[in-house]
Amino acid sequence: MEELTVVQLAELRQDLLTLQVELQQLLEGSVQSSKAVQLDQPIGRLSRMDAMQQQQMAKANRQGHQQRLQLTESALKLIEQDRYGECRDCEEPVGYPRLKARPETPFCLSCQARFEGGG
Repeated sequence: MEELTVVQLAELRQDLLTLQVELQQLLEGSVQSSKAVQLDQPIGRLSRMDAMQQQQMAKANRQGHQQRLQLTESALKLIEQDRYGECRDCEEPVGYPRLKARPETPFCLSCQARFEGGG
């Protein structure tokens, strides 16, 4: 894999900044839907179960958004340190196509596959 060009790095930095704003907005919008379901609400048992399931899904989505936001903020710091685009495991370049698809990713495809048990 080749190192990132100045133009690619600037483009990916902008992608990260945009992603950061989008994730912050998603997190702000999901606060209400992930709150605990009130058990004293005058609704039927099935409606309450549905509300509880919706709340659990909202919590899971919120957790995923928080994790992705942390990775995004970490990637922005790595740009400042001139270390962005380097795999955190093998230290090889991650590659522009992968970073364009997931600009916050800390790993190259090989290392990611190995961590997920696919390689």
